[in-house]
Amino acid sequence: MHLDMYPHANVIDLGIGDTTQPLITIVTSSMVDFVHGLSTATGYKGYGPEQGEKLLMGPNLKIAVQDPSFPAYIDSSVIIGQAAKFVDKAGKYKNIEYMTCGPQSDFFPDLPTISRTEPIFFNSPNNPTGHAATRKQLEQLVDFAKVNGSIIIFDSAYSAYVTDDSPKSIYETPGAREVAIEVSSFSKFAGFTGVRLGWTVVLEEILYSNGFPVVLDFNRIMCTCFNGASNITQAGGLASLSP
Repeated sequence: MHLDMYPHANVIDLGIGDTTQPLITIVTSSMVDFVHGLSTATGYKGYGPEQGEKLLMGPNLKIAVQDPSFPAYIDSSVIIGQAAKFVDKAGKYKNIEYMTCGPQSDFFPDLPTISRTEPIFFNSPNNPTGHAATRKQLEQLVDFAKVNGSIIIFDSAYSAYVTDDSPKSIYETPGAREVAIEVSSFSKFAGFTGVRLGWTVVLEEILYSNGFPVVLDFNRIMCTCFNGASNITQAGGLASLSP
């Protein structure tokens, strides 16, 4: 409809993007050195740690996402059956709580209007708006999760681009250790798109309602479904963290 009204407008895709520059030399050199090392008895390594990022929650749970948000949060929920029926008229899934994060609300959801959900996907700085949640906003989010018995899945992939006092990690917020899982990626700050490397932090303080630690389930899922990131990729990631 909008394209019909503005046929000459240039549309900018704010979905899943790609890098525009090649990997830096220190990263590729480290990966090459590691590959050569694999051909020697002293340099060869087998499987590394098995842990990696994968969705923990099961089907039929109502989830909350920022609106707008990175497409993968909704898509992954649809794949495992969490989203329920797609409502054509609304253009949304029935079992997903869309938290409006526009300029009218300072790019932060109006939490009192949000119904209870199990996981809350929250990305800061946000893709595509670029908004970095303030300390006060994250305190409100953590308090909301505690009251509602929700777990925050906090995506800090763009934290390296925070230049003011906004938190780079959810764990800078008091109380977050009991309600938040943090995920991140090398794809943004190190230009690792295509190489694929990231991490997930699941603390022992995060418990189910029956008191069982979430991390034990997470660890079992990872050890069952994931053999770990490639050693070559990890060598490049380690090099990208060097001074």
